[in-house]
Amino acid sequence: MTDSQPRAVIAHGGGPTAVLNASLAGAIEGSAGRFSALFAARFGLGGLFADELTDLLRVPAGEVAAVGRTPGSAIGSSRKQFAEADYDRLLEALRKRDIRVVFYTGGNGSMQTALELDQAGRAAGYELQVIGIPKTIDNDLLVTHHTPGYASTGYFFACAARDAGADCRSLPSPICILETLGRNAGWIVAATALGRQQADDPPHLIYFPERKLSLERIVTDVEAVYRRLGYCVVSICEGQLDENGTPFGAVVDRAGSAVHQLASNLGHTLAGRIAERTGLRARAEKPGLVGRSCGPFARERDRREAFDCGFAAALAAARGETGVMVALDAEGRTFLTPLANVARRERLLPPEFISAEANDVTEAFVGYARPLVGEVDSYIRM
Repeated sequence: MTDSQPRAVIAHGGGPTAVLNASLAGAIEGSAGRFSALFAARFGLGGLFADELTDLLRVPAGEVAAVGRTPGSAIGSSRKQFAEADYDRLLEALRKRDIRVVFYTGGNGSMQTALELDQAGRAAGYELQVIGIPKTIDNDLLVTHHTPGYASTGYFFACAARDAGADCRSLPSPICILETLGRNAGWIVAATALGRQQADDPPHLIYFPERKLSLERIVTDVEAVYRRLGYCVVSICEGQLDENGTPFGAVVDRAGSAVHQLASNLGHTLAGRIAERTGLRARAEKPGLVGRSCGPFARERDRREAFDCGFAAALAAARGETGVMVALDAEGRTFLTPLANVARRERLLPPEFISAEANDVTEAFVGYARPLVGEVDSYIRM
């Protein structure tokens, strides 16, 4: 390590995952010997404004390895949206510390911020490299085959559907609604299908935010399953909308936000309305944040690939790359793609992964997701 080596900073944007810190550990390990410092911007890039920076290259290797297996974000994260004037302040803060490399970990919104920071540096004539590191449980980044964080969350919800189904089969709450994370993309709700072992295993119905549907359609599907099995488990995404583009009468949180607007009680609202229409008891389960960052459900492949993405970002910066994001192919190998290819662009569940009835996945989806999520253990039935 020499004083002539550039200084770098890393920040996290958006919601944490069970393997986000593995990417942090990878970036730290990859930066050692290549940069004179790797600062952590506390609670997102806004940490640069407060000068809340810690040199991660001074953290003992054993502590870095332990942090890499910890859920959440060891350095904090943020959903702050930056205005044009904020980029001037960011560049000023970077100049103050003579930081020439920025690693930004996040989803498509964070990649938009990374792209705009890269463009701001070019416009200002400041020699700056910006490298994106992929992270989102939603799995909705373009170009990359999958994103770190998705497989672990998909596994959690597959287990949740399996276990809630075992409970309902034992003492039937006739109708159970399992509300999953996922917002606009159905990747997570689709993963609940991976918990099935037999044809009639739950979830019996899976709905996708890519397909709007009426309450009447849900009720019809539920009643058909109930008549056949005596109970019904439904997986539905938090971002599901009805045919009018509204969340079935659920309360909308952050209604003024084009990005973060979301129903806050979709599953409970649907359970109530299904009960009214059918006369059957219905309840809802909403794991929420525990599904996003539940450490024991982290998949080893997911953690390993998250680490590799952080490490690859450091190597790319050392080679002089900028304006790019690290991506993964189907085998988990890393490659680079321009930030412009992924910034603020959303990859939805493709039609070939959704059944013709739009209430289940296809074998094509199972073929895509099973290698990522892995096997979900089955339970014996007497």
